[in-house]
Amino acid sequence: MSIAPTAPGTLELAEEFGLSRDEYELILQKVGRPINATELGIFSVMWSEHCSYKSSRVHLAKFPTKAPHVIYGPGENAGAIDIGEGLAAIFKMESHNHPSYIEPYQGAATGVGGILRDVFTMGARPVAIMDALRFGDPQHPKTRRLVDGVVSGVAGYGNCVGVPTVGGETNFNARYNGNILVNVFCLGIAPRDRIFTAAAKGANNPVVYVGAKTGRDGIHGATMASAEFDDDSHAQRPTVQVGDPFLEKLLIEACLELMATDAIIGIQDMGAAGLTSSSVEMASKGEAGIELDLDKVPAREEGMTPYEFMLSESQERMLMVLKPGREDEAKRIFEKWGLDAAVIGRTTDTGNLTLRWHGQIVCDLPLGPLADEAPKYERPWVEPLKAIPLTGAENKRLIDDYPGFAQSLTALMTTPDMASKRWIWEQYDRHVMGDTLADSEGDSDAAIVRLYGSRRALAMTCDVTPRYVEADAYEGGKQAVAEAWRNLSVTGARPLAVTDNLNFGNPQRPEIMGQIVRAIDGMAEACRALAFPVISGNVSLYNETNGQAILPTPAIGGVGIIDNLERRATADALKPGDALVLIGETGGHLGQSIYAASMNLGGAAPTVDLALEKKNGDFVRNLISDGTVRAAHDLSDGGLACAIAEMALSSDVGVSLGYQGDLADAQFLYSEDQARYLIAVPSNKLDTVDQRARAAGVHYLVVGEAGGRELSYLGSSGQRERLSLDELRKANEGWLPAYMKRAH
Repeated sequence: MSIAPTAPGTLELAEEFGLSRDEYELILQKVGRPINATELGIFSVMWSEHCSYKSSRVHLAKFPTKAPHVIYGPGENAGAIDIGEGLAAIFKMESHNHPSYIEPYQGAATGVGGILRDVFTMGARPVAIMDALRFGDPQHPKTRRLVDGVVSGVAGYGNCVGVPTVGGETNFNARYNGNILVNVFCLGIAPRDRIFTAAAKGANNPVVYVGAKTGRDGIHGATMASAEFDDDSHAQRPTVQVGDPFLEKLLIEACLELMATDAIIGIQDMGAAGLTSSSVEMASKGEAGIELDLDKVPAREEGMTPYEFMLSESQERMLMVLKPGREDEAKRIFEKWGLDAAVIGRTTDTGNLTLRWHGQIVCDLPLGPLADEAPKYERPWVEPLKAIPLTGAENKRLIDDYPGFAQSLTALMTTPDMASKRWIWEQYDRHVMGDTLADSEGDSDAAIVRLYGSRRALAMTCDVTPRYVEADAYEGGKQAVAEAWRNLSVTGARPLAVTDNLNFGNPQRPEIMGQIVRAIDGMAEACRALAFPVISGNVSLYNETNGQAILPTPAIGGVGIIDNLERRATADALKPGDALVLIGETGGHLGQSIYAASMNLGGAAPTVDLALEKKNGDFVRNLISDGTVRAAHDLSDGGLACAIAEMALSSDVGVSLGYQGDLADAQFLYSEDQARYLIAVPSNKLDTVDQRARAAGVHYLVVGEAGGRELSYLGSSGQRERLSLDELRKANEGWLPAYMKRAH
């Protein structure tokens, strides 16, 4: 779109930019005069859902965000927590959903690049990446191409920039057919006393641009990400940015080198809304003004207009404010790393964003209306419908139609969600930098990354069960946080803080807004109960096509600390002779389970008892920290049987499983009751587990023993059923490669 810099900013143009009539009139009221097209474009991206969070800010305020170890909570590029020994962990999760559907490779790749910049902008060296991917029905004609492109994009960027992609999750559901989700989570480490923020305080300080030259790619990307799709979504390909991971690597090293000096006052990456959001956020947070000379912005295309300069989302770019007189020092560092750098403006005391171009002022807007005074809506919402519990007849069918251990377990472990994702994670460099101790290969609940030169490590995880949130937004929100907390606890890590990525449909539909509100309510309650504060996050709305919304998907990323590397647990450490112990009570809840879904049944989501979650998690973590536990896995999708299968496959050790009790076999094996863990302990330590469990009031049950080359189960039939470990592995690992092979 070619726009003359001083053409009038009309209502018609405002609506084309995604603003409503009321918002357009509010802009004119706040500015107090007619505005031009460039100024209107700037307002449109700053007031977009993607940048302003106008539909969610009221509800995000419910999250607990403070704790003694929290250094920076929401509002900065990423959150920061104190992890002791003079270090801080800095992390955030973000989405690149719409771009990845339109252009899968570049959409996913630039999603990785963007989240890396969010982290190193704070002064941290990125040490690990996770991805959370949701695709449509495997039978949908677009799904294979999207899987191939997205996975290649994540791998292509992460591998080239040299940061390990250590884990994540991948699900398939027809509700993502027209709107896939690509969420990326990055963790970095910084000195506790060398964390940088975006606030550009003071006047007459130089504003420096560094990185790639600005082109016309990605213009209005933030607006595109704030609207639902229709059948013409692919016409928006020009709004998708193009990334260069090798340039990003140079940018990381150059910025970290400059950060080792005291030259920087404030720094911000040019992400969504590019030069507009970075300049507005830096100046507004510093309670200053900012004046830019657009003729000095490095450009890779001729004839670019102010509108294009300000709204371009060209990748690998940073904006920083330096102390006066430090420009030459910064330029020397950037030239050393082969990067374009230019002084493009200065801070002011006007409180305005002022743009000069070809000797004239083409924009002069107060910062307040662009930033803190952006609209904040309390959108109408209705209590979301809850799924109806399974009827007595449906429960009976799940029990009576149980086909036996070997058949049912093989069937579930070859469903798209439960099948091995080896085909994906083998494309990721999981061990670059040399500090990855646990990753996707071991089927562990959380990845573990050693703190370089230390006997400590960080654990990180990302998780959510969208079908639970669809069935009960409040309980599903609680469960997402609880499972992330379990995933960390089961490694022996002490959970510290949360980042989130709230993926929902159109918030202007009251039923969707109800999902958002109640999921946030549940998440907030769980975070408070588990002392698990939210320190950063992202909201991605309008994820729907032609009125069909995605499953509500509030992904949770969690980080925890392991104080002694010798006392950690993973799922792949099972040894012959170990006793398998189920921690937590099994009530037989099959509603919304993977097993029920395999029979085309739904039901109510499992309830989450947060006090029980904390008690059982603390108990397991304490057993790990004192060396009692050899291997561990939390129970989630697929219940006990699938957890045992994953542990056995990753450890390459069989398991003999048995049960005598009141539950039917299907309930014992596949129920998805919460607050449960599977631990493996040497048989001579069972007395220790018993004594500790009795003292803590924790329910436990010895369910099996490790050994051999098969999985077997002695259930209600009185006959031991057997399943070859090698046959199960072949089936579990074969589904995705066979599926992707059919794409070529």
